[in-house]
Amino acid sequence: MDGGGGIGEEAAMDGRVPPDELWRVALDLNRAAAAVDPRVARLPPLIFMTDPTRTPQPWRTAARLPPGAAVIHRGFRRAEAADEAARLRDVTRVAGVRLLIAEDADLAASVGADGLHLPERVLGRAAVVRGTRPDWLLTGALHAPERSAPCALDAVLISPVFPHGGPSPDRPPLGLGGLTAMLAAAGAPAYALGGIDATTARLLRGSGACGIAAVGAVTAALGR
Repeated sequence: MDGGGGIGEEAAMDGRVPPDELWRVALDLNRAAAAVDPRVARLPPLIFMTDPTRTPQPWRTAARLPPGAAVIHRGFRRAEAADEAARLRDVTRVAGVRLLIAEDADLAASVGADGLHLPERVLGRAAVVRGTRPDWLLTGALHAPERSAPCALDAVLISPVFPHGGPSPDRPPLGLGGLTAMLAAAGAPAYALGGIDATTARLLRGSGACGIAAVGAVTAALGR
């Protein structure tokens, strides 16, 4: 992730995260969390979340991710989801980036994905998936403060941390205090997701999050 000074300054001024800065913050979070919890050492610092509307050609962004990052492909059972996943598998394999498929274990297996991401409403499937695919990286979504992560998960994505324009904009942001409380109760390493930009990314330092998961921050930094 190589960005010239002029590009980085312009990005910071309009709220975008400069490419190097986004990765640097994610690495800082990952390393700090790994010093406390050894489970974090095998987790990617940065996760690019695809979105059918905001990332219509997600493989273009995925190809620019730094080695060690990850992609969660959210196909939402659309007809084109399988083709998208296959193209993502091709570019992520070359880039040294891990690929997780959201919810659809059959699709994940068919494209040779590295893991599965479970929405909050189906977190109960985690133990079954872990039993059948012990090699997969398993992540899950957490939105409700009263919920904790099933022990079968490797990590959770807590959202929305900051005000955002994602698929559920009416969901109130947790803020740093809410993130900290959910991190303490999650029972698994956790990523911060929702409303990440040049300012909020830096605010995450010291939060305990093991990395950043994002749509807009990644596409703004790397292009779509």
